[in-house]
Amino acid sequence: MYDLVIRGGDVIDGSGAARRRADVAIVGERIVAIGPVSGEATRVLDATGKVIVPGFIDVHTHYDAQVFWDPALTPSLLHGVTTALAGNCGFSIAPLPEDRDGIDYLLRMLARVEGIPPGVLRAGVPWSWRSTAEYFDAIDGNLGVNVGFMVGHSALRRAVMGSRATAGAASSDELEAMRRLLRAGLDAGALGFSSSWARTHSDGEQNMVPSRHAGPEELVALAAVAGDVEGTSLQLIPLNSLVPFEVRHVELLTEMSVAAGRPLNWNSLFVGAGTLERCRRKLDASDYARSRGGKVVALTMPVNLGVRLNFHTGFLYDAIDGWAEVMHAPILERIERFRDPRSRRELGSAAKNEIHFRALTNWDNKIIFDTFAPANRQYRGRFVGEIAAEQRRSAWDVLCDIVVADELRTTFGAHPPIETRDDWEAKAELVRDRRAVIGASDAGAHLDTIADFAYPTRFIALGVRTHRVMTLEEAVHQLTEVPAKLYGLRNRGRLAEGWYADLVVFDENTVDADEVEMRHDLPCGAGRLHAGSIGIDYVSVNGALIVDRGRVTEARSGTLLRSGRDTTTPSLD
Repeated sequence: MYDLVIRGGDVIDGSGAARRRADVAIVGERIVAIGPVSGEATRVLDATGKVIVPGFIDVHTHYDAQVFWDPALTPSLLHGVTTALAGNCGFSIAPLPEDRDGIDYLLRMLARVEGIPPGVLRAGVPWSWRSTAEYFDAIDGNLGVNVGFMVGHSALRRAVMGSRATAGAASSDELEAMRRLLRAGLDAGALGFSSSWARTHSDGEQNMVPSRHAGPEELVALAAVAGDVEGTSLQLIPLNSLVPFEVRHVELLTEMSVAAGRPLNWNSLFVGAGTLERCRRKLDASDYARSRGGKVVALTMPVNLGVRLNFHTGFLYDAIDGWAEVMHAPILERIERFRDPRSRRELGSAAKNEIHFRALTNWDNKIIFDTFAPANRQYRGRFVGEIAAEQRRSAWDVLCDIVVADELRTTFGAHPPIETRDDWEAKAELVRDRRAVIGASDAGAHLDTIADFAYPTRFIALGVRTHRVMTLEEAVHQLTEVPAKLYGLRNRGRLAEGWYADLVVFDENTVDADEVEMRHDLPCGAGRLHAGSIGIDYVSVNGALIVDRGRVTEARSGTLLRSGRDTTTPSLD
């Protein structure tokens, strides 16, 4: 007697091999048969005309906090994600400092760098643990999808160094204490070590986040700890993704990987026909690491679902020279700075001189998405430049007046660009490159800014169906087995007898992401971007349907992935 049988679909097993018509039988958490299946089952699903594929694996999320108020991890599972890896960029929420001031510092830092309102973090997260092991105890057994966590560098620094974490180098004793704390987290099951040197990562006190104060020696010493525990990996943001690597960045990536004997992934590459050559040059870091006995892999995000920006959280805008002080100021003071003519001129002048983030400061091409003041309703869906032309004013002044009236909550940005076949040929080249892996969705962070959580369905819709730059078999392989191997996930990433029953049933002719909308369903009624999927009928996590006929169920069958038990040491080949 089977628990579940899926009949009549085309099985694409994740290996890249051609599809085959087969039934899939499941008992408990595992697939027990693929092929002609006879015998009775508690439930039978008809997959005629559909494909059955392994669950998608998102290797770069920030679901560390959301697991408490939304253990199903929506909307990722609606897009076929059955495994998510979190604790990236150094921003885990374990271990925690012993003092309440330290915990509050981490909360405010997360609110800043991950775009999660502080009220949501206070209301939705208990903050009742201290160690990584205690954090795992707090979430284990109540997960909708499989989730694994890295130990974050900024959390380690704050827990050990207190307020000195943002004041400079660690002492030898402090470094050794961080190494012990990291080892305890890895022994508890964390999947590795993560950190950030990104220019955009500043805390809630106008300082660089703790990890940005660490030198290369500290990063390498902490990375080496991961080499002592089976089934671990490394993750780092070395700098802003738009800036070419310097020699010191390539050396750091390489030395961390070699010290640990583990692969290191860095984020991220966004590629099109016009940026392909720049991306190729950054992939040279992988060749250098390989020549030294390490493995460095770039994460690439092939889809662009658009970005909704605002001056309320200030995400990205705090990286503009001359803007950090304003973006970190209390909200009432910040509103006044955008209202005051002199301050407004200074900010506008700094924006004109910006080099690395020019696209952010092209005010004319920004579309107004969400408004709040009644007088601003008329501007929804319109270009700022168009409004400015009508009013015979500068686009900058028009935008400032709109956002001030909305108390800076206005969201604006650009629609996703219209991409050509050449753009998608470039994306396919990068996705196929063994030095890159699809990832960097940041799901669970930047809640009102980006919707890249929908990348699996959108990637298939555009890359396979619209532009036909790869087959569905190849796309599924890149979304499943390839990321599974990067982290050494045991018995996940493929459909095979004896493997975990993480799978997705969908219509390849219609699968896609639905329209992005603002949904106010966070703790305290705060809003986030949300998009459902089109064409996905069923999602199984460890044999239980977490999505049934397109709807999220109450199943909590996800596994808290632990190093060694659920992972094997990834290959450096």
